[in-house]
Amino acid sequence: MFDRIEAGTYLVAAAVTEGNLKIKNVIPKIIQTEINILRKIGSKITTKKDEIHIIGNKKIKCMNIKTSPYPGFPTDLQAQIMVLLCKANKKSLIKEDIFENRFMHVGELNRMGAQISINGNKALVSGNTNFQAAELMATDLRASVSLILAALSANGKSVINRIYHLDRGYEDLEKKLKKVGAKIKRVN
Repeated sequence: MFDRIEAGTYLVAAAVTEGNLKIKNVIPKIIQTEINILRKIGSKITTKKDEIHIIGNKKIKCMNIKTSPYPGFPTDLQAQIMVLLCKANKKSLIKEDIFENRFMHVGELNRMGAQISINGNKALVSGNTNFQAAELMATDLRASVSLILAALSANGKSVINRIYHLDRGYEDLEKKLKKVGAKIKRVN
């Protein structure tokens, strides 16, 4: 069984970078909610029995998202979709209904040029962000991958510290991203 959060992360990576990516050995209907949201935001997505093809769009639409248990939008993709919504044409709202304190990545994204404000379990994402390179600190697994996604679309070279969080949920992320054209390397 494929990891739906990992597959969703790669879909968001393609959307954030205006990429063209084909993910194989997945069951699209298992992540249909995520696919539908990415389509509404502006990505072109086609599916087959065991693969998803996504083409990111330069024009990203704003959206309001609420996390919820499966088959709803997963809390474990909230940080990643926030990076994409930072690039949207208008303000978006993310309501975190699963876990408290799931916005630990916001401060670091704001350091990269995002304009996100938090009010309780809601994050207001201003949009129209052009991420700028920065030296960043990962605070948890999902925060670390969201910082990588922001850095992939940033101008300049970013450094993300405490990346060991990433290894709890992603196997060889930098190698997989490098295979599809990302300029990324792990520094020990």
